[in-house]
Amino acid sequence: MKWEVVIGLETHAQLSTAAKIFSGASTAFGATPNTQASAVDIALPGVLPVLNRGAVERAIRFGLAVGGAINTVSVFARKNYFYPDLPKGYQISQFETPVVQGGTVTFVTKDGAKSVRLTRAHLEEDAGKSLHEDFHGMTGIDLNRAGTPLLEIVSEPDMRSSDDAVAYAKTLHALVRWIGICDGNMQEGSFRCDANVSVRPLGSDKLGTRCEIKNLNSFRFMQDAIEFEVRRQIELIEDGGTVVQETRLFDPDRRETRSMRSKEDAQDYRYFPDPDLPPLVIDAAWIERVRSEMPELPEAKRARFVSALALSAVDAANLVANPAMARSFEETVDAGVGAKLAANWHLGEFAAAVNRADIDAADAPVRGARFAALLKRIEDGTISGKIGKDVFDAMWSGEGDADAIIAARGLTQISDERAIEKIVDDVLAAQPAIVAEVRAGKEKAFNALVGKAMAATKGKANPAQVNAILKRKLGG
Repeated sequence: MKWEVVIGLETHAQLSTAAKIFSGASTAFGATPNTQASAVDIALPGVLPVLNRGAVERAIRFGLAVGGAINTVSVFARKNYFYPDLPKGYQISQFETPVVQGGTVTFVTKDGAKSVRLTRAHLEEDAGKSLHEDFHGMTGIDLNRAGTPLLEIVSEPDMRSSDDAVAYAKTLHALVRWIGICDGNMQEGSFRCDANVSVRPLGSDKLGTRCEIKNLNSFRFMQDAIEFEVRRQIELIEDGGTVVQETRLFDPDRRETRSMRSKEDAQDYRYFPDPDLPPLVIDAAWIERVRSEMPELPEAKRARFVSALALSAVDAANLVANPAMARSFEETVDAGVGAKLAANWHLGEFAAAVNRADIDAADAPVRGARFAALLKRIEDGTISGKIGKDVFDAMWSGEGDADAIIAARGLTQISDERAIEKIVDDVLAAQPAIVAEVRAGKEKAFNALVGKAMAATKGKANPAQVNAILKRKLGG
């Protein structure tokens, strides 16, 4: 039997407010355990929650970005469950009437553009954190995260593969950073996903029993977890078993999911309106003010990169996946560099250097106009692309700007026709065996001669001229 995979994601984006959603306590990461848990966060008797306006504004921004409906009146509810890191015994969330309903996220895959419908995006508070590593035979509880503002973004079950799920999650990750509502730091838990996974016979319109994989905090883990869970469910059904609705955790060391607890339904949480919080009212003027302050959205920028700059859809999508990289790319093009060259270098050397340094693209020492100064020297033939990589590394290391490094190291490209012709003649004279292979039609041998000529000039000869002269000399 052939099977169809059905995936929906629930994503928790920590909103970028300085204070928590219902108190003035700090949301800064890394504080000593339990030093940022206020009386409100842990619901001591006599305290009342007060809604953070900044959290609401960020939710509005998200709703506008995905084309969702902003509910002018929404309601906070108490979601009741008992867990050691939930100090109140309930979580303040939204249920029947969230702040955002509907919306769409469009992303690009190797198969083209796809869209995922959103069910809702609602505001809620985070719980604390259980600490297992530092206590032998015991569990510690850190309540610093309790009350941290979250926007939970719930998708429809529109994804049909782990590749779709990862592409959607990456696009959503880029979007929340792009519009400035979340820093997207997955290591610190600012952006984490739960994947609801089920399978059904191909062609069926009836959903299978789903399992929820909790707290996936890397895209690689998400891919591995979904693929394992799909295999597990198919094998279970084909062996005559039944999939049980449950919550599962992903073990990255063993690359498998394991059962955590039976999956609750909404009625198990006994939602009811929070008596301490009045309905949230958002008027049209507030929505329009937020709309007027919105930046150009990634989808619009991607389309503009394709139409105005003639980039491929994949290159444009990869550029806008990182707001800071997209800014650097545009600044480089605005400084007079060709779009294709700027895109290639940003997606190649720039992205690799950022990853090696483990920094945000906004903190890259070579970007924008400074990057453009290097790429212009490649465009005008002052240096080759190969030498350009060495100059880029030197700039990244703090040795100075492109022109200063080129001058100090004597890296100016040799473009004198007579000088290159002499070097080529010397290489042909010294390599008769390779020349014979070229004349016998071996393309790799020709590339070897190019390499010999470039090596003789320590990479400084103009590669295009070397190729042209060699072909002329060899009668190609």
